[in-house]
Amino acid sequence: MSRIERRKKKRSRLLKKWKIILYSSLLLIVLGFVGYAAIIFGGRLIVDDEQFFLDATTTIETKDGKVIGRLYNENRTLTTLDEIPEHVQDAFIAIEDRRFYDHEGVDFRSVFRAVYKDILAMQKVEGASTITQQLVKNLFLNHEKTWLRKTKEVMAAVYLEQTLSKDRILELYLNEIYFGHGVYGIATAADYYFSKDVTELSIEEGALLAGLVKAPNGYSPINHPEKAINRRNTVLYAMNDVGAISSKQRNKAEKQELDIQVNKWNPEPWWSDYTDFVMKEAAQEHHLSLEELQQGGYRLVVNVDADAQKIAHEQFQNDTYFPGSTKDVQGAFTMMDHKTGEIVSVIGARDFTFGELNRATISRQPGSTFKPLAVYGPALMMKEKYHPYTLIPDQKRTYDGYTAKNYDDQYDGVVSIYDAVIYSKNAPAVWLLNEIGIVNSKKYLKKLHLPIKDEGLAIALGGLSTGVTPAALMEGYTSFAQQGNVVKAHSIHQIMDQQGHKLFQAKLETEKVFSPQVAWNMTEMLQQTVKSGTATAGSFEKALAGKTGSTQHPQVKGKVKDAWFAGYTPKYALALWMGYDQTDKQHYLSGGSAYPTKLAKAILTKLDQQEPLADSFVKPEEVAALPKPIVLPEIKHVRANYAFGSLALFRGKITWQGSDDERVIYRIYREEEGIDKRIGEVEGKTEFTVEDALLNAKEYYVVPYDPLTKTEGAPSETVTLSW
Repeated sequence: MSRIERRKKKRSRLLKKWKIILYSSLLLIVLGFVGYAAIIFGGRLIVDDEQFFLDATTTIETKDGKVIGRLYNENRTLTTLDEIPEHVQDAFIAIEDRRFYDHEGVDFRSVFRAVYKDILAMQKVEGASTITQQLVKNLFLNHEKTWLRKTKEVMAAVYLEQTLSKDRILELYLNEIYFGHGVYGIATAADYYFSKDVTELSIEEGALLAGLVKAPNGYSPINHPEKAINRRNTVLYAMNDVGAISSKQRNKAEKQELDIQVNKWNPEPWWSDYTDFVMKEAAQEHHLSLEELQQGGYRLVVNVDADAQKIAHEQFQNDTYFPGSTKDVQGAFTMMDHKTGEIVSVIGARDFTFGELNRATISRQPGSTFKPLAVYGPALMMKEKYHPYTLIPDQKRTYDGYTAKNYDDQYDGVVSIYDAVIYSKNAPAVWLLNEIGIVNSKKYLKKLHLPIKDEGLAIALGGLSTGVTPAALMEGYTSFAQQGNVVKAHSIHQIMDQQGHKLFQAKLETEKVFSPQVAWNMTEMLQQTVKSGTATAGSFEKALAGKTGSTQHPQVKGKVKDAWFAGYTPKYALALWMGYDQTDKQHYLSGGSAYPTKLAKAILTKLDQQEPLADSFVKPEEVAALPKPIVLPEIKHVRANYAFGSLALFRGKITWQGSDDERVIYRIYREEEGIDKRIGEVEGKTEFTVEDALLNAKEYYVVPYDPLTKTEGAPSETVTLSW
């Protein structure tokens, strides 16, 4: 072989080697790109963007900022990286991932060290997770120590580093991590362990919290203070080692004792009823489910009055107000400011706990509390036919198989609407509903936010198939308190999202139902019901209008199933129910509506001691006062004597003893064959002059007359003119 051939062959071999090197390099580059693309693609499959929206605690708080309820899956208050002090950030980076700002999601130095130890142990014994990997593990993966899980973790961490900034990753990490005792996130931890805002954390406090990440339960400063201090100091040394703090700062910080100020949230028992009611309103009115509330980090500002809620809760603990066949008599109470619609108090049970039945939202038969809303209010709107002193039948009657009878089975024949309301007579109410029409009544009930499906005359007595809730009944009574306008009740004042944006702001919502005159007439009658009618039980010295109600037990004769009081003061409307959750022969009330009436007045009396309530209702200028009822007197001491007169030869003078009420009209009758003749009448006077008495020397008598009800009373004895 010639030299030339040898040279050619040598160059060929050399070229072949370079080609191999080139192709291998290209192949490695391609494989690298493919591998990197596979990692990115695989990471994208693992990462769920929705998981970046961390669960946050929804708070329910009063208008003055007091938190009365918290809803969460994980108790977490979100914060931003700008709000977290730099030394707190440094503490976590120093102890968990000191090369956080240098790597691309995976710290290969730590990985090689961990793999070496795993091989020696022939099992997964040591982690090498960066902050990014920890975030991936907590958000998207389980905590098993397997090679498959670790591979997914790496893929997702690399992907995350390509899609999020370092600051965003750190912010998510500090908000996501668990700190023990049910606490998630750095802001919640600052509040729980130190009762302070995250912005106020000191170097040693930040170091202590950073030390908890490795083993939140094992290093708990509450349960293991010595271990917590040692771990804190380890973090401080790490911070000093990476230059985050000076040796002087480290030395000062590690000498600090634990200054734990645990802010363990433990709400008073009287808040649970109200917060449960708020949750239901959030779902029904604002389409915020419990799941959304537990995840969304909303702020719900509510209308509760702290004094009213506490007073109502405490009064509900008094057994004397709850008579029954067994000890488990239940009750519910709602109260609202009828000028604003704000619900200030809700009691859902005598000792309510979350998950229990909130009886303020459960429908019950309202009994006679329904009469003003379903019968008398609508009837009085027909002003050409009915007014408070219109007489209506008070008789036991049957209507197509339905018999209406009074609770005591006593009847007066006729009675005024005024007295029918005050003394809660059943028969007149049913008769009047039959006259005005069920369709007409239901039209008003719908406007009162009390729509019903029932079609029978039992509506007059609150005999409904499903009933109404205490909250709805309370709302209905606002129509009388607010000059005929029903006021929509609401417990939620504002709703704000995590960023503080206002999603909802309550506003006054009203609907015209009755005229101001009808509303005032009902107020006057319902005040009298409290003073002298069926709602006299108990004691409350200030202005109150209201109505009682009860339903008969279907299985125990003569016993009560439901007992009610509904009414209003010049400021508040309220409804109170008591009874049993179950209906059977073993469970019945041994007392009637007097008990909820007493309890309602007791609550108002206690509230009056905290904030003085009004002494009287103020009549609107545009309405006429309702006259007080006239009590017709028994006419006594009738005298009839002749007297000389100037225009007639003789006059007769009849005198009598009547009433002090000057509105009473006295009719004077002369006896005659057939029908006696009414010869005159006087108003507010107790004497009458008979002209030409000598020619009309006959017998006379006096009859009192009520101009309101247009009825006469009993006639007096008969007298004859004499000298």
